[in-house]
Amino acid sequence: MRRTAALAALTIAVVTGSLLPWPSAANAGLVTHCIGTGGAVTVPNDLLVPAGESCALTGTVITGNVTVAAGANLVIDGGRTDGTIRVAADGYLDARATTIGGSVVLASGGYGVFLKDATSGAVTVRPKGTASIDSFLFTEGARITGTVNTQGGEVRLGEETEVAGNLVSSGTYYTDLHDSFVDGTLSVLNSGSGAVVCGSAVRGKATFAGNVGGVQLGPNGALDSCASGGYFGGDVSVTNTTGATTVDDNIIDGQLTAHSNEPAAVIAANNRIRRGVAGAPPAAAAQRQHQALTVTTPRQETVEERAEERRSTAVREADAAGRAHL
Repeated sequence: MRRTAALAALTIAVVTGSLLPWPSAANAGLVTHCIGTGGAVTVPNDLLVPAGESCALTGTVITGNVTVAAGANLVIDGGRTDGTIRVAADGYLDARATTIGGSVVLASGGYGVFLKDATSGAVTVRPKGTASIDSFLFTEGARITGTVNTQGGEVRLGEETEVAGNLVSSGTYYTDLHDSFVDGTLSVLNSGSGAVVCGSAVRGKATFAGNVGGVQLGPNGALDSCASGGYFGGDVSVTNTTGATTVDDNIIDGQLTAHSNEPAAVIAANNRIRRGVAGAPPAAAAQRQHQALTVTTPRQETVEERAEERRSTAVREADAAGRAHL
């Protein structure tokens, strides 16, 4: 009798337990450490690249969040991550043909983020602060489904990059947009070496204020080589700029405001501005300034070199470490 009762109790316990929700691997607090190389496997939880180490993945799927620790490198080709990627100081993320389901956050003093033919959520670059490293955000053909918020380093979005939200830049070394599209607003404030918008489209309002080194909208400027102007779907404002400011071969479906710039902005006659110009310099002065401008060496070359050097180092270190235990 007692044995029958005990078996019944055990049966009830087992059945009841089977009905309780068991935590999945992705929610169980598990973290996979990646040192070395990995292939087309699925990591069913979070992934960590330990400090000072390198991880190179091809076709890998990560269902959790990713952390790139201080001084570490993560290179992903043709993979997918479902969570957020956080990159610590002196850390580097290189993602190509990869889908990042969450946001990308580069910490203060992070080395950089390079996205090529990749998709991600919002991208944030923290201010440099007291760190000694100037970070960078460099994209080619990327699709960013949220807002880009950069507060430091070198920023260049190019080769048909799409930003579904706003592009907000404050205190960067420079912020450039080449052959790309911003679905929201564009704001570049207090950059140390100016801003360039070349062959790109901005659907919302564009604001440039307090920049040092100049602002170049379209070709024939002093900051970077540029083949064509851009399209601005709202008002454009360029104010309190130190350095050459040029507006050339653009379509502005709003008003252009240009005042308190030193020297005065050069606004070419070939711009098509729907609601006119406020604060334009005298035509003769603008023409003299325009003739004096000289184009510098394209500044994206520095970022490309930094990205390629760090990527090559990361891949070499990962290969040397052998297969990662994923």
